[in-house]
Amino acid sequence: MALQYIGIDPDTGQGNCPTVWVDDKNDDLVLQGWLVDETTLAECLAIGDVPETEAVIRVPARMVPLIREACDVAERART
Repeated sequence: MALQYIGIDPDTGQGNCPTVWVDDKNDDLVLQGWLVDETTLAECLAIGDVPETEAVIRVPARMVPLIREACDVAERART
């Protein structure tokens, strides 16, 4: 797997921040985000279980342009 770096949260510097990549093997989006608080997790669990192999994360709204770009990259790779 090789990840194509798309971008990092523009408002948190360049350290350990929410980040977006695209996997060049299968065009999956790979997201790094903040762990959610107990209240948010409880709301998610009201819909269904979160398996041990998954996590609920929060990505700030200001990163929507980066996520759109990642979606565009993944979509172009599939055409």
